[in-house]
Amino acid sequence: MLKKIGILFVLGLLISAALAFYAYQQTNAYLDQPVQIEQETLMTVEPGMHFRSFLNSLEQQELIEENSFSKLASRLAPELTSLKVGTFQVQPSQSLRQVLAYLVEGKEHQFSITFIEGSRFSEWMLQFAESKDVVHTLDGVSEKEIAQRLGIERDKLEGLFLAETYHFTKGTSDLDILKRAHRKLNEVVNEAWDKRQDKLPLKNEYEALILASIIEKETAIDSERERVSSVFINRLNIGMRLQTDPTVIYGMGDSYDGNIRKKDLRTPTPYNTYTMNGLPPTPIAMAGPASIHAAVNPEASKYLYFVASGKGGHVFSKSLTEHNRAVRAYLKQLRINKSQ
Repeated sequence: MLKKIGILFVLGLLISAALAFYAYQQTNAYLDQPVQIEQETLMTVEPGMHFRSFLNSLEQQELIEENSFSKLASRLAPELTSLKVGTFQVQPSQSLRQVLAYLVEGKEHQFSITFIEGSRFSEWMLQFAESKDVVHTLDGVSEKEIAQRLGIERDKLEGLFLAETYHFTKGTSDLDILKRAHRKLNEVVNEAWDKRQDKLPLKNEYEALILASIIEKETAIDSERERVSSVFINRLNIGMRLQTDPTVIYGMGDSYDGNIRKKDLRTPTPYNTYTMNGLPPTPIAMAGPASIHAAVNPEASKYLYFVASGKGGHVFSKSLTEHNRAVRAYLKQLRINKSQ
């Protein structure tokens, strides 16, 4: 009798071990199955979503196959259960185990939005409106109210944000990005202002931003920025009007159709530097770090004029006679370019 009991006991142990091994294999098979996606896919772990509810969600979407042993996954691999809240980008080659490990690691997917140097605040707002990844909180909000929400004591926000690419996670709002862009702009302009040349005809950081925005609109060539800056600094020093077309265009607003006519140059606006002395009242665009640096560190020169060369870049002149000659050469080059 005891012998039979012993045999039954051993058989029971063997059966239990076999069942445990089978359960172990099936649970591993569940975790090691490929997630059924054909391209990079965003997966979101919502606040309050637990390990089991996340797996249920994947099963309902038929991204993984259900397994009767799946409930053992949390016991077999407890290190995979502490999922971080957020949105994550999953690769088509990943297994469920790899996806869970990635979600535990918590490296959220980074969305991005790029604002180019020389763009306007109105263009930024349009980009926000068209972005599907940004949370929209500023639709229909006036520029003055946006400034108040940002804690900026100005009615116009032109030029008060740093133009660059901003990366962000799901749930980030347009206001959040503007706060970052304004903070980065302040960091750049304050550093540049602290390292500025002596005896500049600029009263403060804001005037440096105004000049930087003009430089940004006049040239996209890095090697020219300090020289373009020197032209405007030289003009300001002798009380000569800046006479820069981008300020005219900005002052024309929606009436600008792509052409500047003589009457436009003669029509006064708060921004027309052909009819007004000194700098315009605000920046005319968002500047990048290079133009901000150039505004407060101009090249040492006696240039007072510049015009496009027609071959890329500009021709700089010290006198009106030289400038008129350069203008004629530019017009001639334009005719050559059109004939080719």
